[in-house]
Amino acid sequence: MDKNLLIRKALEAKEKAYTPYSGFKVGAALITKSGKIYTGCNIENASYTPTICAERTAIAKAVSDGEREIVAIAVTGDSEWTYPCGVCRQVIREFGKDAIVIVAKSEEEYREYKLSELLPHSFGPEDLK
Repeated sequence: MDKNLLIRKALEAKEKAYTPYSGFKVGAALITKSGKIYTGCNIENASYTPTICAERTAIAKAVSDGEREIVAIAVTGDSEWTYPCGVCRQVIREFGKDAIVIVAKSEEEYREYKLSELLPHSFGPEDLK
């Protein structure tokens, strides 16, 4: 897995964000088990609740393309370190229990976590059996 490529794609996706209300742009790029990369940006809405995060945009694109296993996801945003929100962590968990989460300022400056570090004692599909 090329972490720099994933971060670069997340940075590119960030520039496509639709953020007329907050002005806070976030980009994400994920790689699936098959090796395909999917990107996403945050998309705001005037009524706020329908706003979708960059991570969930990328995941929705991957899942709608038939992908079901996330290996890693890179996230970048307008704050010094932009981490996935709780909802995004849970959606990442649905498709990537063992995913690597890369939180990046740039290709050179990033932090890497196992999803289990960001979402300990998580709940997933196997808990519904």
